[in-house]
Amino acid sequence: MKYDNIREGIFRLRPNRFIAEVEVDGQIEKCHVKNTGRCKEILVPGALVYVSYAHKPERVTQYDLVAVRKGRRLINIDSQAPNKVFMEYLRAGEYIRGITYIKPEAKHEDSRFDFYVEAGQRKIFIEVKGVTLEEADIALFPDAPTERGVKHLQGLSRCVAEGYEAHVVFIVKMKDIRHFSPNNATHPAFGAELVKAAEAGVHVVAFGCAVAPDSLAIGYPVPVVLEA
Repeated sequence: MKYDNIREGIFRLRPNRFIAEVEVDGQIEKCHVKNTGRCKEILVPGALVYVSYAHKPERVTQYDLVAVRKGRRLINIDSQAPNKVFMEYLRAGEYIRGITYIKPEAKHEDSRFDFYVEAGQRKIFIEVKGVTLEEADIALFPDAPTERGVKHLQGLSRCVAEGYEAHVVFIVKMKDIRHFSPNNATHPAFGAELVKAAEAGVHVVAFGCAVAPDSLAIGYPVPVVLEA
């Protein structure tokens, strides 16, 4: 996926979940943060960031915060991007061969999953999670407790019990990652549920990404380590 009108800036402040103050061309601009996660380890004052200029007078903010540089690593923080790049990956036939049907935002019982896919006799529910947290070249999810994430995993396990195929796909929005693991220190219940889901037959998959200031694409599979 591509972004338009990318500009470089310096992160200064995040007064709330949705707004960041970024210095662009020497002027402080209010930018929309397309991620409600904490991102405290990357959104630090002085960080080099990339913003997309919307050029829409009706908007309160004229910029969207897209990516942040953390040391040598560029991290995309757009929470809408994982589903978009995964849809591109699905349509290209890179993840599942012989797809005949894709339905985004598919409901099953009391859960809504990101995708429902059919390929031959295969009927598949897929939940996609974006990952922005990294420690010592290890990608971790979540960066904050997520009861919704636990519910998704329980729902995927029920799908398997009913005869469906089920996948949870972690899109690690950076490169040069050694492996992916659940962030048990932040939300042990999510990590425990992820182990249960894998034991129930849910496919647990992670991909690293090729990240540029103006683009994001799935790049390579990342090993998954569920327990230390």
